[in-house]
Amino acid sequence: MKRRPLLFTAAIVASAVLALTGCASGSGSDDADQTSSDAGAEYGLVTPGTLSVCSDIPYAPFEFEGGDNGTGYTGFDIELLGAIAKKLDLKLNVQDVGFDALQSGTTLAAGTCDVGASAMTITEARKANIDFSDPYYDSLQSLLVRTDSGIKSIKDLKGKTVGVQQGTTGENYAKENAKGAELLQMGSDGDLWPAMQAGQLDAILQDQPVNLEHEKADKSYKIVEEYNTDEQYGFAFEKGKKDALRDAVNKALKELKDDGEYQKIYDEFFTAK
Repeated sequence: MKRRPLLFTAAIVASAVLALTGCASGSGSDDADQTSSDAGAEYGLVTPGTLSVCSDIPYAPFEFEGGDNGTGYTGFDIELLGAIAKKLDLKLNVQDVGFDALQSGTTLAAGTCDVGASAMTITEARKANIDFSDPYYDSLQSLLVRTDSGIKSIKDLKGKTVGVQQGTTGENYAKENAKGAELLQMGSDGDLWPAMQAGQLDAILQDQPVNLEHEKADKSYKIVEEYNTDEQYGFAFEKGKKDALRDAVNKALKELKDDGEYQKIYDEFFTAK
């Protein structure tokens, strides 16, 4: 039998080793992809391995464009859910949706997202259509006016045009307490604030942290009153369909409070600067 040259034989061996190595590498990559897609399988996620969040944006400091978390959005709600997603070994995705459909449960029931996070107050009326996480933020309502408006309290709003966000607790408070005012309902703070600056509104009645952002941004405006309405925010879930995910979010939220990470995120957005 004719003997093959040594160089040719070595080449065959090297090729075999490379082939085996390639198979091993490919298998590892597939396993990694499988592990990623399997993460959170028990939660019935809209997208495997990803926590899909719906929010009405902008509503600073809770949600607004920017940040470096890869979603295109940041804010207290977004970063807090980012930390929760990390604890659950999930990626984070954020979609901008209308608040009214979100708080009514329509968006969640449609399967658009897993969680609603939009500075949403926990109320009995909303509980009829959506499930809430444990509370994660205590809030106040407030009245924002121009510094030269002469408006000093909610009692001075008779005949004035007051902007409120449709479907919110701020709108409800204004209906009950802003006697004689003309209420102008708008879809979001992204509509209210420009309207205020354009002189179309005499006041905005909404969550105190949001009005505070406007006061900081433009000294021509100020908060003249705050209203303690005993409101707490919660993350929203489709009614009766996301119990496992809600329990996991509650557990992660508690861990973040216990280990100090919640406070770090809170200080980033609410500490006076």
